[in-house]
Amino acid sequence: MSDIDEPSPGDGAEEERPPKRHSLVGRRALVFGGIAVGGLAVLGGGALVYRDIRRSAGPEGAWVELDPIVAVPSRAPGETSPAFEEPGTDTTVAVWAHADDDIIFANPHLAGVIASGATLRTVFVTAGDAGRGLDYAQQREAGIRGAYDVMRGSTSAWETRELTLLSGARVTRFVPVDDPRLSITVLRLPDGNLSAKGFPGTGDAGLTQLINGSVPALRPIDGGPPIDPNRLAATVAELIHAGRPDHVTTNIPHESAFARGDHPDHACVGSLVRAVAPAAGVGAEAVTYYVGYPSQHQPVNVEGEDLDAKVAVYQTYAAQDPVVTCDSASACLAQPGFGQWLRRSYAKTEDELQVS
Repeated sequence: MSDIDEPSPGDGAEEERPPKRHSLVGRRALVFGGIAVGGLAVLGGGALVYRDIRRSAGPEGAWVELDPIVAVPSRAPGETSPAFEEPGTDTTVAVWAHADDDIIFANPHLAGVIASGATLRTVFVTAGDAGRGLDYAQQREAGIRGAYDVMRGSTSAWETRELTLLSGARVTRFVPVDDPRLSITVLRLPDGNLSAKGFPGTGDAGLTQLINGSVPALRPIDGGPPIDPNRLAATVAELIHAGRPDHVTTNIPHESAFARGDHPDHACVGSLVRAVAPAAGVGAEAVTYYVGYPSQHQPVNVEGEDLDAKVAVYQTYAAQDPVVTCDSASACLAQPGFGQWLRRSYAKTEDELQVS
């Protein structure tokens, strides 16, 4: 999910915004998405710090035009990719911008996939680091592994593997030692910030600048080889193809009407997957897109036992993320933004995207 804040003037956000409720928020109130407000510290990357807050709507991301994704060859990546995983049953490859996008926006579907015995290969494109460095990103990754443990009903160890792909990218993969039908692969590209301007600690650049050509490449925060637009597209196509998916899930793409107000990283990853899926041998009908931040404007559709289970998974993740930790289900649901998103999950097919 990642960075959350109301952008300050000049951050490229849309002009039409809900009125700010200053009467409800003190000076020590809220930092969303790495933008300093009223002298507050810079945070983000899934980060929500709330103090002395009663109620607040969730954030809306800056809207920045995005260039078409760089084309990749019209053939599937090679069969010998180091990322190859043994074909499973009813396999889903899920590609997300940040660690927690899946458990917030795609649950309870995600938990249902795991509970059914189906195969799930998850990819996180950015580190969700909020400019805070690799240690914070690894805390988030540990939280996601813990959340998956809750959904799969096991706390056995996860094996860590370093892979250099045919694309030239280096990725890290985590696989439960007792459950090889699941895997989590991370590229650890810099978090792009809610403003789409990145963070000073990672060169004020993210996916938006990379796709739009204002930076030639991004360096993963773990020191991996630089990723240019062609390598990024080839890497995502290779990882999708290596999972041999029956289904692909991802964020809502930038070109969809449902992307307005979403985190810019979400929109970039959704557009990237939509562009490269054919090269990975995946038809448009097999891809499902999940609405991100703007889901807060839709009716509640996750309730009862489904909501209880979803919050339990999120709470397990949040215990490892020092910025969003909540010590009870009620505290998690009271978090501005998160509480609205946890109560909702909206999936869209290609025909439902309302592409402009």
